[in-house]
Amino acid sequence: MGFLIAGGIGFIGSHTYISLRKRFPNARLVIVDNLTNSTIQTLNSLMEVTGDSILFHQLDLCDEQAVEHLFNRYHFHGILHFAGYKAVEESVVNPLKYYINNIQGTLNLVKQCLHYKIERFIFSSSATVYGNGKSPFKESDSLLPASSPYGQTKAICERILQDVAYANPWLRVSLLRYFNPIGAHESGLIGESPTSLPSNLMPYITKVAKGELPILKIFGGDYPTLDGTAVRDYIHVMDVAEGHVAALEHVRRGAHVYNLGTGRGTSVLQLVRAFEQVNGIKVPYQIVERRPGDLASVYANVHKAESGLQWKASRTIENMCRDAWNFEKRNILI
Repeated sequence: MGFLIAGGIGFIGSHTYISLRKRFPNARLVIVDNLTNSTIQTLNSLMEVTGDSILFHQLDLCDEQAVEHLFNRYHFHGILHFAGYKAVEESVVNPLKYYINNIQGTLNLVKQCLHYKIERFIFSSSATVYGNGKSPFKESDSLLPASSPYGQTKAICERILQDVAYANPWLRVSLLRYFNPIGAHESGLIGESPTSLPSNLMPYITKVAKGELPILKIFGGDYPTLDGTAVRDYIHVMDVAEGHVAALEHVRRGAHVYNLGTGRGTSVLQLVRAFEQVNGIKVPYQIVERRPGDLASVYANVHKAESGLQWKASRTIENMCRDAWNFEKRNILI
């Protein structure tokens, strides 16, 4: 049995590799990544965690000829597609970059999936496809205009996969909309290591904790929430990884959408205070003006994933904060 992990050196992909290896100890796992927003050091860490001699190819999914060559070389039973640009703010400034990369890469994978009759396709989507809706978000909710070109690319790729699955009844597709993954592998060897500006809150918290940034900017302190700061559904990255493995095992004919979240909202200040309490370190912050387009509260309805995938997030906010800091502390030592 063989699986392709596209974008497997990135944050979600690398953690999913660990979960896949644990669940399928004898499977051939092949990683492709163009290293645009990831580091080759993650590959060494993956080898240390799993003991694998990892099959890795530095490859751009937009290079159709290179993708064809890859599929000629290996026989895959399933594809897990994590690759793509993901910085929301950058996508607003440079939308064409995101439309070309995220959509073309997906199209090239889907073409090979059809050519080789690969039945299982797991797509890494995002809660940003819900746009300016209301929490808790359900998979059946209408997709309002996405809040960014990044979110639009995810919605477009979802639609492509849904249409292709409808036209090819043998195809099994899971579209996983996850909310706010944070944390790191418990070993401290694998974590979030963006090479460009981080798109998530936790890397900024750890940068302040390390002294790389003087203060954490919190955007908005007057939202209609318990403490005035925005509420999000933070989920441990290893729970997300295990959700992908569950989706691979329970994938059904057609295209099916699942939220991956905890079903609970945590405010920015609650996350900061949990980080401080768990790790015994102060994170100075300053509340500044809201960012345009940010919602007060975003969290998931997770009933469909719990029933359809036999999966449920189990790790706490404290786990997320502790594991994220353990990874960062190890990087300081290195």
